[in-house]
Amino acid sequence: MAIDTEFHREGTYFPKVALIQIAWSDDKVALLDPLSCDLQILSELFETDIQFVMHASAQDLEVFHRICGKLPKKLFDTQIAAGFLGLSNPSLAILYQKYLGINLPKGDRMTNWLLRPLTEKQKSYAASDVAHLIEIYELQKNKLIELERISWVEDECVAFLEKESLRRSPDQAWRKIKELKRLKGRSKDVGRSVSRWREMEAARLDVPVKRVLSDLAIISISQQLPKSEHELRNIRGMESQKLRNGYNEAILDLVSNAPSFPEENTKEDVNYKNSDSKAAVSLITAYIYQLARDSEIDPSFIGTRNDIEALVAGETESKLMSGWRAELVGEAASKILSGKASLFFDGENRIVLEPRK
Repeated sequence: MAIDTEFHREGTYFPKVALIQIAWSDDKVALLDPLSCDLQILSELFETDIQFVMHASAQDLEVFHRICGKLPKKLFDTQIAAGFLGLSNPSLAILYQKYLGINLPKGDRMTNWLLRPLTEKQKSYAASDVAHLIEIYELQKNKLIELERISWVEDECVAFLEKESLRRSPDQAWRKIKELKRLKGRSKDVGRSVSRWREMEAARLDVPVKRVLSDLAIISISQQLPKSEHELRNIRGMESQKLRNGYNEAILDLVSNAPSFPEENTKEDVNYKNSDSKAAVSLITAYIYQLARDSEIDPSFIGTRNDIEALVAGETESKLMSGWRAELVGEAASKILSGKASLFFDGENRIVLEPRK
């Protein structure tokens, strides 16, 4: 079953779902109007073994989590699959053209999907997003099976679902603010507590989080640890904040009584800056890019720089040493780092791995 959504979220915390598009066998397509029908039935479908096919599904999954309280049990994201077939984050229009030779109709990006009745043009545009998505899924699946990569995509989709289920968890909100990850001790505890409070307050009011408190204000509060309203008002990032009644007291209470969180061993805590590790990171990076080129896989799917640095640092939980990545990269990377293999150019702009005695 192919599924997609149209929604708005200007000025709100939660997306306002305006339309659900579904396609299934024999080119059947339906448009579900969330303004006039109960979509809870989708939660029952999500718990079955139906294969749900979506494209660039992150925001759609957030919509479903909001209206159903559940995510699909089985997901196949055609954008993720495309990354294992030589395409890097392609749009749906690109996949339609590449696989089917079909040009998707151009729609008005600013159309108001919440207006009723929808025009025939709007309905046709919405339906086209899913009308042939199952065909694309079948073509991708067959190619992935041929390349023996179907399990890789399935693993990535499972990991993606797990990540999306936590994306708006208040306890994880602090991770979205990069500067908080660098703080230590009491400052980090306060940053985590204030971030959690902001996320919950934004959800309660259904407004964007930055309307409650800006990222800069959270960072400054965490660093300065104000003890009074006067100190709080003079903190950088608070100058233009129009706080609701009671917010000052709530924030100061969090500063005073934030619980102590256990320190995490993050990649930022590891010293990768010495010349030896930088050279090793460069070698593994070069090998991965060549491997991605030869395999026609988006290199970002194989591993980020943080993943490579974790591997070089010997972290046992490095993403490159588990699952399909270990099969593709792990053994070769271990040989490079232990001096049992070397890399060289072959004269044709390719990097080649060669065993060493």
